Amino acid sequence: MHHVSPILDGRPTRATPHTDVTLALAGGPLDARLPLALLEAVKAIDTPAAELDAELVHELRNKRLGLSETVLQQIRRYGDAVRTGQRVNYDEVLALARLIGRRPDADLAFREAGRRWARSLMESVSTLRRSAARGLPALIARPVALRILRRLARRYMDGTLVRQGSTLVLEVVSPVSADAAPRAAGCGLYEAAFRESLHLLAEADGAVEHVLCRSRGDSRCQWRTDWRRR
Repeated sequence: MHHVSPILDGRPTRATPHTDVTLALAGGPLDARLPLALLEAVKAIDTPAAELDAELVHELRNKRLGLSETVLQQIRRYGDAVRTGQRVNYDEVLALARLIGRRPDADLAFREAGRRWARSLMESVSTLRRSAARGLPALIARPVALRILRRLARRYMDGTLVRQGSTLVLEVVSPVSADAAPRAAGCGLYEAAFRESLHLLAEADGAVEHVLCRSRGDSRCQWRTDWRRR
């Protein structure tokens, strides 16, 4: 993503690699909700909790990526793309994820983005269907929730979701953040989105296990979770 400044938290990016390996990731255009969630997460993290005077706010905007005018412009651009249904080139989102992966708080940023991503995906589901998935008896609600989750995985994550008994398995061949940060921290984006989606739609709050990972040499990333209500 060539519009975003390579300055993170006021420090130039290091010349050393920010992850163990660079993968050959590729895919078709992505829904704009994903890059929008990434930038909104960075903006939220970089926004001071306390009220600051105008001079200090100006200084922070020059030092913190999430407060820069460039990022604010990109947030507006992606927001417009969401509203008009325009998709974003995969390589642009890949570059954005790798840029965020250089941050010292990359794991926090990706997980916050995942939760935001999931909440925005739920907005694409009708209120009636969400209510059915959450409010009806499990015998009826669970098939409804599973259909919704499969649709969201296929349309927005370029992934597949399968049920194995009480376990759900999410597979994504080319997660856009798979090589973004060391120790597979970038995959926390999808893990958090998966878990938040289950919580919002099925009131499930089980742990999500990252059992296969592109950054560890697997052919795809895979996450598993038990989706029984707690």
